[in-house]
Amino acid sequence: MSGGTPVGGGYMRQRHSQGYASSGDDLEDDACSRPIPSAPSLPKNRTWVEVVENFLWIASAVFIVYYGDGHSNFIFLLWHDHRIRRIPSYMGMLGISLNFLFFLYISMLAWGIRKSNEKWEISSIAALPFITVLGLISFCLFSFALWPIWSFLTLPLVFTLFMAGMVILPYLVLGTFKRQPDVLRID
Repeated sequence: MSGGTPVGGGYMRQRHSQGYASSGDDLEDDACSRPIPSAPSLPKNRTWVEVVENFLWIASAVFIVYYGDGHSNFIFLLWHDHRIRRIPSYMGMLGISLNFLFFLYISMLAWGIRKSNEKWEISSIAALPFITVLGLISFCLFSFALWPIWSFLTLPLVFTLFMAGMVILPYLVLGTFKRQPDVLRID
């Protein structure tokens, strides 16, 4: 509490006093006077180095998808090549899908939490080990499934596809989220 009139060892809020409107001495508490934290937005001004890096990741991924193994493209290989180990490939796809759904759920949960920044931090920190382990397991499964085709080049190939996905993901806006108007509080 940051002011008020002492009453019985504590402070009493004075909303309608003249001191409340005229100076900062009789503010009721800091919760109502703090600005509401807004959700972080994408940076608007990118440097040319960041733009070139993003372009290189995306161009590398397009090259991988288009040329595949030199005979057919990557998508055709994933569906029809008998050299790919199918069970680890499907498990890796399931892991990536679960990771994406988990990111989507956490981000939607964050849009619902407007007032408290602590809830967002707690939920994202608690989810971090799960997301990390699931991503590492998916990376290993994809590497194991694609190893018969590209051998040691599988590791940079899967990492490049992952990085291109991370570069593209912020630009895929699922919809425009409208900020809900602040509701007047009655204490």
